[in-house]
Formats: sequence, structure tokens, C-alpha cells
Amino acid sequence: MKLSKIVEILDLKYSGNDFDIESFSLLEDADEKNIVFFDDVKLIEKLKNTKAKVILTTQKFTDKVPKNSISLVCDNPHLAFAILSRYFAQDSFDFDSKANIDKSVKIGANVQIGSNTTIQEGVVIYPNVTIGQNVKIGKNCTIYPSVVIYAKTLIGSNCVLQAGSIIGSDGFGYAHTKLGEHIKIYHNGNVILEDNVEIGANSTIDRAPLGSTIIKRGTKIDNLVQIGHNCELGEHCIIVSQAGLSGSTKLGRNVIMGGQSATAGHLSIGDFAIVAARGGVTKTLEGEKTYGGFPLMLQKEWLKKQAKIKKILKKI
Repeated sequence: MKLSKIVEILDLKYSGNDFDIESFSLLEDADEKNIVFFDDVKLIEKLKNTKAKVILTTQKFTDKVPKNSISLVCDNPHLAFAILSRYFAQDSFDFDSKANIDKSVKIGANVQIGSNTTIQEGVVIYPNVTIGQNVKIGKNCTIYPSVVIYAKTLIGSNCVLQAGSIIGSDGFGYAHTKLGEHIKIYHNGNVILEDNVEIGANSTIDRAPLGSTIIKRGTKIDNLVQIGHNCELGEHCIIVSQAGLSGSTKLGRNVIMGGQSATAGHLSIGDFAIVAARGGVTKTLEGEKTYGGFPLMLQKEWLKKQAKIKKILKKI
């Protein structure tokens, strides 16, 4: 899209040279073909070092924008990003071109496979599966009935996707106007499943608006689990049924999330931590400890607290 068109859509002021912008990007990944937005002081160092050609930001941060970048000043950069994301959105299901499918792949009835998708040897695809374009599926994966895999998803070898799982749908992301209207953010990132990952039946993993949602090697996800956009799950995690991870949650290696446990967004859980069933995580946690309850605390403290409450209630 021409920069002049972007300025027109957002009703901003700009009088410099016109040129093409290819896409939005993260601050740290951007180059001279990209546009980014900035409104978080916590990312100020990334702003100073970004190579993005155009930056949507407020007047407050214009002095931090690199000399080779152009500032487009707006009241709400996040809202501006949401408005523009629709114009850069890509179709998730294009079947016009041929896929690259190994001869050994077994494909059931009513399977649709998108353009330029690559499926390696030994893969088994059961009936009624839909796979978008530019997907890559590694060796010896099993994809059970009614799975949907959106565009640009990358799946390693020896993965199992149980029936009805959805990989790469839009994350639940909106920007908000002054009147309280919710403006959809079109998610143009992807999902990456590394080797030996298993996804349970009817579980969902959202793609990132920018960048990737990543499930690392050996992680196992139970049925009816929700993984939000830009989450990163470390190697060999266990996520039990009905757990939910909000966007940008990061789990270390071998983290266990018990049934119906959940996290707020933008926090981390350290290696080998355990969150017991129904635990509610609202802040970053250290590794190698077991937590439970809500508000969350060490599980042994939670159990002591419940025992005391029980004794008090008996006296009433």
C-alpha cells in the first residue's frame, strides 16, 4: 500500500515522499519495507533500534524515533494499527494453486489443501480436514477428522492433531475507540508447532497479529484448551483440559497447567513450575514451584488456608 493511502485512511498529516509499504511488522523484525506502531514505553529500546521505515506513534515519542524512520503522529497508535490491519489481511484459504504433497501421504474424503502447501512423507490426513495455503507439515504427522489449519502454519514432524482442533485462527484482539466501539485487529502472523507436539480434540491455538504463536518440541495439549495469540510454550509442557492461556503468555520448559487453570496475558511462568487445577495466574511466576488457588499462591499455603477456613466454618 502507498504511504499516501495509509495517511488518507487514518486522516493524518504527511507531506513527504510517497512509496510502498509491504506490511506491518514487530519493532525488532522490521525493515525499510515495513510499518510499525509504538505506544508502550516498556519497548522504548526496541523503538530506538527499529529499522522500520514508518512508525505510527504519539507526539510524546517522536524524539525517540530513529533518524531514518518517518513518524506518523496519531492519538491512538494501537487503534490506527487495528484500522490498517484489515487492508493488509491475507486470505487464509486459497485453493487455486497446487500443493506439494509427498506420494506416501494418505488423504481421506473431503479434504481441502491450500495453494503452495507442503506435506512431507508419512502424513495421514483423515476426512473433512481443511488446510490453508502456504502451510508446511513435517514427516509422520497424524491429522484427525475436521481439523482446520489456517494459512502459514508451520508444523514439525511426528505431530498429532486430534479431531476438531483449530490451528491458526484469529486471536481475540480489538482496539477501542473513544466511544467504546471495538475495532477488529486482523491477525497476519502464524502458528508454529515444533516436532512431537500433540493437540487435543477441539483445542484452539490462535495465530499472532504480528510474529508467531509458538508451541515448542514435545509439548502435549489436552482437549478443550485455548492458547491465545503470541503465546510461547516451552519444550515438554503439559496443558490439561479446559486450561486457557491469554495472549503473550510465556511458559518455560516442562510447565504443567492443571485442568481449568488460566493465565492473564503478558506474563511468564518459569521452568518446571506447576499450576494446580483451577489456579488463576495473574503475575509472573518463578520456576520449580507448585502453585494453586485464586489469588494464586504456593499450593501448600493454599491447602493450609482451606483447612483453616473449614475449621472456622465448623464452629459457626
